[in-house]
Amino acid sequence: MYISRIRLQNWMNFTAVDVRLGKRAFVVGPNASGKSNFLDAIRFLRDLARGDGFSGAVEKRGGVTRIRCLAARRVTDVKITVDLTESEDADPEWSYTLAFAKEPAGAHSPVITEEIVERRGRVVLRRPDEEDGIDPLRLSQTHLEQISSNKEFRPVAEFLRETRYVHFVPQLIRKPEVFFGGRVTSDEEAFGFRFLEHLSDATEQTRKARLGKIEQALRLAVPQLSNLRLTPDTMGVPHLEALYDHWRPKAGKQRESQFSDGTIRLIGLLWSILDSHSVLLLEEPELSLHPALVRELAPLIYRVSRQSKRKPQVITTTHSPDLLDNSGIAASEILLLTPGAEGTSVKPAADIPEIRVLLESGLSPAEVVIPATAPPGASQLALFKPD
Repeated sequence: MYISRIRLQNWMNFTAVDVRLGKRAFVVGPNASGKSNFLDAIRFLRDLARGDGFSGAVEKRGGVTRIRCLAARRVTDVKITVDLTESEDADPEWSYTLAFAKEPAGAHSPVITEEIVERRGRVVLRRPDEEDGIDPLRLSQTHLEQISSNKEFRPVAEFLRETRYVHFVPQLIRKPEVFFGGRVTSDEEAFGFRFLEHLSDATEQTRKARLGKIEQALRLAVPQLSNLRLTPDTMGVPHLEALYDHWRPKAGKQRESQFSDGTIRLIGLLWSILDSHSVLLLEEPELSLHPALVRELAPLIYRVSRQSKRKPQVITTTHSPDLLDNSGIAASEILLLTPGAEGTSVKPAADIPEIRVLLESGLSPAEVVIPATAPPGASQLALFKPD
């Protein structure tokens, strides 16, 4: 399955969004337009499905007041709807809607104002229901997060639970003990905490197969690298290790502490794609990589995702013209975010006539879309004179 359509109401930067998605999408826009917040709507549903709890997921984001779009007016509820589809030529299999509002006077948690599940157009769940009316405290929890309540739509919960967000910080993989000492959550894992332990948890057969594929790709970026593997130290702590061609043959072994930022990010990116089961959210994967490599990222991500057993849906945020410098990217795969006084709008590039015409004339997405995201005053930045 994949998310074929997402609708947002009053979610962070967005007063109203309704866009269709394919198996691959690129989210582009100016700084502070809401690219990360767009992904976070999907992460929010993941948090619910993983059992963080509705109140916990809201509190983690600063409460309803912080979540609700500043441009919102008469409509006060925050609302997310996702359609889940089995294949690109099929109608939606499932639709899940969650709406919520700030806690009423005297209450201690936000309240669910609507939770609806449909399967092939048939309503499976609609809340508030009669039981919610008898016991309003029930509206502090979604049925999505409760195993005892989501039996009829458990495939939705299982799909959303498997969503992964990846924005690796190489320093956290090299020296995790310097930055973190407590229990690691899914959010910290997104930045690289426990990444090596995660590799170690995979079966030996799976690990060897994936690292072999990753090594093949890495050798195009780092020709000197070979024999990528995971090895424990004397304390049993796992480490990535590789051989580098060197004039001193016995000095060629290196561990992740010696890998470049780009090498670590590529390893994390490729492993995450091969390991994903539903939706993979990538935040600016071009960071630390040479432009020549970034230009190959889009087809690389596509090929690797096709090799994965589950063939995950990949949604990527980017500022990079190099990443979008690829004629294989369709206008329908690019979501352009445009901030305004009434909130940020989200439109597929294919729905913007002037952009569609330029793309159809043979220009690349990088030549057409990235200039459309540039802040109007960017050229004046060099003239800034601090006091």
